[in-house]
Amino acid sequence: MTPAIVCRNLTKQFGAFRAVDAISFDVQPGEIFGFLGANGAGKTTAMRMLCGLSYPTSGEATVAGYDVYREQEKIKRKIGYMSQKFSLYENLTVRENITFFGGIYGLSDKVLKEKREAMIGTLGLSNEAGKLVGSLPLGWKQKLAFSVAVLHDPAIVFLDEPTGGVDPITRRQFWDLIYAAADRGITVFVTTHYMDEAEYCDRISIMVDGRIEALDAPRLLKERYHAADMQDVFYQLARKAVRSDN
Repeated sequence: MTPAIVCRNLTKQFGAFRAVDAISFDVQPGEIFGFLGANGAGKTTAMRMLCGLSYPTSGEATVAGYDVYREQEKIKRKIGYMSQKFSLYENLTVRENITFFGGIYGLSDKVLKEKREAMIGTLGLSNEAGKLVGSLPLGWKQKLAFSVAVLHDPAIVFLDEPTGGVDPITRRQFWDLIYAAADRGITVFVTTHYMDEAEYCDRISIMVDGRIEALDAPRLLKERYHAADMQDVFYQLARKAVRSDN
């Protein structure tokens, strides 16, 4: 299969500071790919390049088959994105948010209506569909934001620390949504600071000071570093870091 994401020596330089330092990896269609690193490791900068929001300084990359230099607008049409901060409009209702973003994604009225009602039912928000999103608990907001990010069935969805601040039960429910999206063939590219969530990924890369220091399945990384869990693997690698800002 053609990889969903291909990176070859992708680099981003800000003056004398190299935020992302020649990273190389592939992500396969339908894979849940964890992109980990301490604050300042370069994760967000790398994700912005892959989402078509920032031009690389050098190297090569394609996302959903499109070049990150020449085809940024095509990339944006093929991906979904959820930021670490809540990314919907709190002064619109649940139904209005879904309708608004469905229109942005270019869904027809018929398809949008079907998807909207199915999403509301799946999330158990039938009684809240007419309420302002700002009135919902954080966990429901995050699950709704993710569902909206994949409303148009993108090839890839980028999730930037999507479960920050929510309780463990809600985080587990959120990951059920991720698994369901992957089962539909959507590639999931996710950053997280929760090492238990790293265990849920098919493969994990760990960045340190702009470089990828390790990349493999969680089980294999634990074996390689003689670690009981991913927290220990992460600590062994991240403690080598010398910088603190992306």
